[in-house]
Parts: sequence; C-alpha cells; structure tokens
Amino acid sequence: MSPADHLHPGRPTRPAVTLDQLPLRTVATIHAVHCARHDGGALRRRLMELGFVPGERVQVLRRVFAGRGPLAVRVGTSTFAMRRLESSLIEVVPA
Repeated sequence: MSPADHLHPGRPTRPAVTLDQLPLRTVATIHAVHCARHDGGALRRRLMELGFVPGERVQVLRRVFAGRGPLAVRVGTSTFAMRRLESSLIEVVPA
C-alpha cells in the first residue's frame, strides 16, 4: 500500500475502468455507478436495483457485433444484456 492510499482510503489500488472497457472474462469489483447526463439518475437507480452496486463482483461474458453492440454481463449470479451506454456508467476495478 502506498502513502497515497492512506490519504484516500476509498480509492482503488488498481486503475479503474468502465465496464464496457473491461476485457472479456476478467473478474472485477464495481467501484461506482455514475449518472447518465440526460435522465436525472433514473438509469443509475435502475442499475443499482438490478444488483450493480459498489463492492459486487462483475464479469463481461460476451461482446456482440465486434464490440459495438450489447454486452452479456454477469453480476453476482445473474446475467444481463447491457447496452454500451449502461455499461459505460459502471466503474470497475479488475481483480
């Protein structure tokens, strides 16, 4: 642990990426779920209701259309199809 980690205890020690950038089959931990610019937080609330909450494990199982289409994502024991917009709001730290 570096000295900077003691100053920012909630900060991940590994670099965070968004879920849409996570390599296939890499297990990660959700660090934060951000709001979409246009919806006043409704999409963030919906994602959190589905189980995309900080501390939960997540994994991208599949990308459709060479990475330009939806993602198949596992969170906990559930699997979801997600648009890139939704997955770009979820900040994760690879395990």
